[in-house]
Amino acid sequence: MLVNARKLFIIPLIFIGWNTVQAQEVWTLKQCTDTAQVYNKTLQINRNHISISEQREKEAKANLIPKVTANADYKYFMELPTQLMPMNALNPQAPEGQFRDLQFGVPHNINANVQLAMPLYNPQVYGVIENTKIANKLTLLQFQKSEEQVLYDITMLYYNAQILKHQLDFLESNMLNTQKLLKNMELLKKQLLAKGTDVSKVKLQTEQLNTQRENVHNKYISILNALKLNIGIPLERNITVVSEIEQRALTKNNVENILDLKIIQTQNKLLNSELSTLNKSRFLPSLNLIASYGTTGFGYDKTPNDFLKFYPIGFAGLQLTYPLFNGTVTQRKINQKKLEISNNELQAQLIGDKNKMETENALRQRTIAQQTVINTENQITLAQSIYEQTILQQKQGTATLTDVLLADNTLREAQQNYLSAVIDYLKADLELKKLAGTIKN
Repeated sequence: MLVNARKLFIIPLIFIGWNTVQAQEVWTLKQCTDTAQVYNKTLQINRNHISISEQREKEAKANLIPKVTANADYKYFMELPTQLMPMNALNPQAPEGQFRDLQFGVPHNINANVQLAMPLYNPQVYGVIENTKIANKLTLLQFQKSEEQVLYDITMLYYNAQILKHQLDFLESNMLNTQKLLKNMELLKKQLLAKGTDVSKVKLQTEQLNTQRENVHNKYISILNALKLNIGIPLERNITVVSEIEQRALTKNNVENILDLKIIQTQNKLLNSELSTLNKSRFLPSLNLIASYGTTGFGYDKTPNDFLKFYPIGFAGLQLTYPLFNGTVTQRKINQKKLEISNNELQAQLIGDKNKMETENALRQRTIAQQTVINTENQITLAQSIYEQTILQQKQGTATLTDVLLADNTLREAQQNYLSAVIDYLKADLELKKLAGTIKN
């Protein structure tokens, strides 16, 4: 029965007629959601995204670690480099402005060294580190969002399966009633108290109910397959849902728990951090510690003066880099980032307004559906009573077969309205939990 919104809402569903389902494993909703946490492919992909984000943060921090490289090269000069030397450098009496071309060096040159580079201060590096920290938080929120969507989909599929199971229960009951009516009409026909068309009408209704039952059963199997896919278990595994629906309604909705809003706010932090990094890289210098140690070798291969000699070389120092002008590229990036921040703030306002509107609609829908469930439940009781009375009257000869079929159709319509009201209530209540960000609880 459905009680007020603050009490436990339980709809008993008794499924007795589908033998192919009875042998299946009965899974609770919690069992489905807990299993999905481990085996759902979407959640596995998003967990990998979290690991990727963590590795990017570590990669950004690794830029502060000193970098050591080993370098070596060999050069053979077929033509030695030529330099112009003033002639008066060797002969003071030579006129000024006259030069002589000279070739210096030896044909064989070997260089080998180890170089160290370490950033002491780099605004871009520190900015990227801060950006990856925020991006990591954003990835966690996006995982929670995907987890929330998976739980929403599984819960909705589970409810749909339970409703279809309940519908099959109604159809089984209707089939029993129709079969009893058919036996009664066949007996009356033998006694010449009913026409052959009356029996045909009941047979037609029996076939229609059987076809409807087959269609509902096929929908039920399809829903179960979709449920298994979302859980992440093989389609070959035979499962079914429990025979009652338990749904605890919300007492209030807290807009601050909306994951969409948290994601937008984190994106805003990331955009502002990127803007700050651009401004710092535009005006602040970079300072690096550099060092190198190695050897330089010179060789000559003409006898009898051939030789190969090596000379050590090493240095350490600081390297300062200051941006003077880069063609306004950074300024254009800053302008773009400001527009992105403006769009982000507008999107946050839009999400807040949309959530408020959808919450009001869902609350209204749930209230209406709650009352409709109560009304249709009473209608089923009344329609069942009318049907039983009409059957009794038909046996007594005071009601026609048409009256019986109309009463039966009224009963089935009341049952369908009841199921529609139940699913409307469950959808509205589940939507409220999603809007409040509490569906996981």
